[in-house]
Amino acid sequence: MVGTEFFGNFDLASAAIWLFWIFFAGLVYYLQTENMREGYPLQTDDGEVAPNQGPFPVPKDKTFHLRDGRGELTVPSGQRGDRADLALEQTSKAAGSPFVPTGDPMADGVGPASWAPREDHPELDAHGHAKIQPMSMLEEFTISAGTDPRGKPVVAGDGEVVGRVSDMWIDVPEQYVRYLTVDLNPEGSGKTALIPANFARIKSDRVAVRSIYGTHFASVPGIKSKGEITLLEEEKIMAYYGGGTMYADPKREEPKL
Repeated sequence: MVGTEFFGNFDLASAAIWLFWIFFAGLVYYLQTENMREGYPLQTDDGEVAPNQGPFPVPKDKTFHLRDGRGELTVPSGQRGDRADLALEQTSKAAGSPFVPTGDPMADGVGPASWAPREDHPELDAHGHAKIQPMSMLEEFTISAGTDPRGKPVVAGDGEVVGRVSDMWIDVPEQYVRYLTVDLNPEGSGKTALIPANFARIKSDRVAVRSIYGTHFASVPGIKSKGEITLLEEEKIMAYYGGGTMYADPKREEPKL
């Protein structure tokens, strides 16, 4: 019979294992090329295109339709470009040598204070509303446990009292405090700044912020809207406080033994 003659000389086990290896190789190729939709083509330390791009080619463009009518995003060719002209200089011509800041690293956003060019619009919840909003605009939210920081003085890393907490920003779906609003001049201009909750220590009589000093609060990156904060604004604020853990005081840059 035809079936008997064919399978009598055909190794089904060998065919199965070869089909598996072909499938596995294709899967590796697909996953690797999809992984290359961000950060490619590779660049050298000085910003030039790297000569060695690896064994896999950059994938063809793929267009994503963004939610809530926010247009389209095409990658990899349409991805947001890296920031150029950073205030950094390389300490040596040797490849891999570290870069050092040439100006004010916290203001320039380099080193530990670096930030990524995220999209300049608020993060939305499943219903299309801004996730993070000030508590003063959320009548349904109250303090049910813990210490209410509102009205408490804010003490910087150098011991200077810079103002008082006037509001909290809530991640509405998560019901979690993300930022504190500090009024830097309650009796004057009313200039405010946001403090990321993870950089604040709420005590019984004050809110302590160790990462930056009193003089730095005036330069904390601001926000455009009183009721929303964009992803880019969040990125810059977090980077500023994070950079302060090293750059707020020159002594912090020295090695610790």
